[in-house]
Amino acid sequence: MARRGATSDSAYDKALGLLARREHSARELKTKLARRGLDAAEASSALADLKAKDYQSDDRFGEMLVRTRIEGGYGPRWIVAELQTHGIGAERARALIDAAEPDWKAVIRSQLRRRYGARPAASPAERSKRAAFLLRRGFDAHTVQLATRATGLESDDELV
Repeated sequence: MARRGATSDSAYDKALGLLARREHSARELKTKLARRGLDAAEASSALADLKAKDYQSDDRFGEMLVRTRIEGGYGPRWIVAELQTHGIGAERARALIDAAEPDWKAVIRSQLRRRYGARPAASPAERSKRAAFLLRRGFDAHTVQLATRATGLESDDELV
């Protein structure tokens, strides 16, 4: 599936090979091509061709990353920050997260159960430990406070 006149070492072919394995952001592809020593102008041209043919899409990459991170138990702040490292702006990142319609209560509940079991925090120190864990995973302080103050994790009513 090589372009006319392209060699097997062309930036286009390298980028297409990377995209065949998984979605990549444009910034990520550009960085990988540069690391392989390919000419920046050729890499930019190849990326433009790939975008024009819809082989590379930052939106598609973002949707994939959002789904993967939500399933992995990460919160919206973590996901937005990671998308920004890939060249996707904060506003677009939030739109991608909203489009995924995540159930943050279920994500938090799952993470707390996985890490601490179904029992509530026995002490303020343990509550603080749980809060720090959720904050590191990218959940906002208000949601973390509600989650760590919940008496149990079985009911949806406990987390807002």
